[in-house]
Amino acid sequence: MKEGDEWKTAFKTKQGLYEWLVMPFGLTNAPSTFMRLMNHVLRKHIGVFVVVYFDDILVYSKNLEDHVMHLRLVLDLLRKEKLYANFKKCTFCTDNLVFLGFVVSADGIKVDEEKVKAIREWPSPKNVSEVRSFHGLAGFYRRFVKDFSTIAAPLTEVIKKDVGFKWEAAQEGAFQTLKEKLTNSPVLILPNFMKTFEIECDASGLGIGAVLMQDHKPIAFFSEKLGGATLNYPTYDKELYALVRALQTWQHYLWPKEFVIHTDHESLKHLKGQQKLNKRHARWVEFIETFPYVIKYKKGKDNVVADALSRRYVLLTSLDARLLGFEQIKDLYANDSDFSKIFQSCEKFAFGKYYRHDGYLFFENRLCVPHSSLRELFLREAHGGGLMGHFGVAKTYKVMQEHFHWPHMKRDVERLCERCATCKQAKAKVQPHGLYTPLPIPLHPWNDISMDFVVGLPRTRTGKDSIFVVVDRFSKMAHFIPCHKTDDASHVASLFFREVVRLHGIPKTIVSDRDTKFLSYFWKTLWSKLGTRLLFSTTCHPQSDGQTEVVNRTLSTLLRVLIKKNLKTWEDCLPHVEFAYNHSVHSATKFSPFEIVYGFKPTSPLDLMPLPLSERSSLDGKKKADLVKQVHKKAKENLEARTKLYEKYANKGRREVIFNEGDQVWVHLRKERFPEERSSKLMPRIDGPFKVLKRINNNAYQLDLQGKYTVNGSFNVSDLLPYFADNSDLRSNPFQVGEDDETTTNTTKPHEPEEQLVAEEQLEPEEALIVPAGPLTRSRSKKLNQAINGLLKELDKKQEDVAQISLVMITAEGAR
Repeated sequence: MKEGDEWKTAFKTKQGLYEWLVMPFGLTNAPSTFMRLMNHVLRKHIGVFVVVYFDDILVYSKNLEDHVMHLRLVLDLLRKEKLYANFKKCTFCTDNLVFLGFVVSADGIKVDEEKVKAIREWPSPKNVSEVRSFHGLAGFYRRFVKDFSTIAAPLTEVIKKDVGFKWEAAQEGAFQTLKEKLTNSPVLILPNFMKTFEIECDASGLGIGAVLMQDHKPIAFFSEKLGGATLNYPTYDKELYALVRALQTWQHYLWPKEFVIHTDHESLKHLKGQQKLNKRHARWVEFIETFPYVIKYKKGKDNVVADALSRRYVLLTSLDARLLGFEQIKDLYANDSDFSKIFQSCEKFAFGKYYRHDGYLFFENRLCVPHSSLRELFLREAHGGGLMGHFGVAKTYKVMQEHFHWPHMKRDVERLCERCATCKQAKAKVQPHGLYTPLPIPLHPWNDISMDFVVGLPRTRTGKDSIFVVVDRFSKMAHFIPCHKTDDASHVASLFFREVVRLHGIPKTIVSDRDTKFLSYFWKTLWSKLGTRLLFSTTCHPQSDGQTEVVNRTLSTLLRVLIKKNLKTWEDCLPHVEFAYNHSVHSATKFSPFEIVYGFKPTSPLDLMPLPLSERSSLDGKKKADLVKQVHKKAKENLEARTKLYEKYANKGRREVIFNEGDQVWVHLRKERFPEERSSKLMPRIDGPFKVLKRINNNAYQLDLQGKYTVNGSFNVSDLLPYFADNSDLRSNPFQVGEDDETTTNTTKPHEPEEQLVAEEQLEPEEALIVPAGPLTRSRSKKLNQAINGLLKELDKKQEDVAQISLVMITAEGAR
């Protein structure tokens, strides 16, 4: 306390009067005095890496090293000024903390879970005081609730003076709605002043509301209950009033840079064209015109045909009807990084292919568009406008090339088309994703097998209607076992042991599809006990078990050949088909399956002829063992060669795509897997996004389908596409390195091709950046290009990556 003022703080106790020697809490001017002290102490760091509010100090940094340095500077200052932090109330080196009642993190700002818990468990109020308490707590978080004032209007009526307590259905509905909204409130992102702000406004009979956004994600919500004269405003005035109040609330965000106003109220598009204004409108319009804005009108969904016909793409003539603020392009040229120098050079005469017309800059006959949100609007119109049709990069770029010009325009078109959700969902997938990944080649016969069922066959005399197909992956030998479609896992296991295990033993691995028999608890437990590993193919992706699928196709062909008229005799033909298949030479191994397994060829009717015996029929055991080893070795080599050849052709035109856990992906809706979603040719081909839960391998992933579909969540990579949220700022970064589709700084004349430029004189970098009056010489043009590219590289190196901020909160106590 200031010497001589101690008596002003006197207070009574049992022991007498006492006076404060240091400033306590509770004095009238204590908060402002203490705040002034904190601002004075931390002045040089505030806004750089410190935020301070009374006794709460927030230190933020981009990395741990900077954070330690910043923290040391703050603590040294506090020590110097004899301000001491309470260690128990401090939080160090975290990216998530509670600050002033909000949870602040790298993702944004969200409500404090403790306060949300209190709101969630709040019982229905019994009197005005309880309503006022709930309304006050809920109002503290009103920025997280869209149209808060409109929702809370019934509660606001209750707490008015001299109204009296009444609790009816309207009040209970508003009470429960606010609890639900606050419990599930969104995360508000932190504003990025390098990106474009967006505003959406709306008005209803009781209130107005607005949301401030970037990348279609909310930064803050605003709402206000209408009362008195404002409640009687016509619809147009309410919409305009909502816009004015939103601009007044967020003007500190919106004045420095051009922003976009989204509105579905058609009359607002004539805001600048009104010839007569009443006093209220004139006052509002005068305020609105102080902002650098562009209005984007959202047409109603009902008038689709008229909307499509109205989207005529005519340069400079019809844009004013949809884009208010279009003429601000003229003002943007002077400070634009792409066109400022060229714009100045064209003041009196044309500069190469550039010239001015009515204040606009043109390249040949195309409008030069400076850095602004108009670039994104033009791109979206050219790609997805009412008469554009969502074509690909080539056609969209062609449309843009006919009307507009700016550097890296093709790159912006590619980025837009890649992120267009409508295209992803509606267009057929043409480029396969994921490389062919073959299963490892087995070392011996019947160690690794695959199995499947051929179903839907005519019922035989014994009641069989399916075939259990078992194939050895090394020798390609197959067994075709008749069975019933209704056989469960125990019956299939019995068939397998009786027809396969008794001949070849227990396998090490079994490849199969995701049939319910193979996914049953009995089947998995059985083979787990026997030490056999089960490998399952991806649902509705038969290529994962291509070997069995090929054998099934061959089996069906052989049966059709042998069966003439009586289709129910297929069971009698199975032994003949199995012998024919195992006796034939396989194209991959170059040997018959029978020969690889048993070491000799089986006797057939042709072998009954009086011909010399084959060398492989020799009874010499050692020689025969060597021949079998050679057959196995040669078969393995042939399999490897065939696999490499197939891999070469299978991967042609494919590219490897790896997804990580947590990535968002699109899912291709295959007709056989999603029959209801593909019941019509006009239904979407792709859905999403869905989150990757687990990477099974490079070609298979487990997805979180969010309960939307009942199918298995495992998908082959060929059915997945990377998801890019269509919410990014598509405008080119002037310092972004990439291939130009057209170089702005190439100012040579048509008869002077760029490859013929030859340096004729040496200029200093500073001199090269000076644009001389009149046309450039070839040597100066080349030096200008080199100097600008060098400058861009230097600026690019200086750009710092945006990293997650580290936060620390210090609670300072009064000086002792």
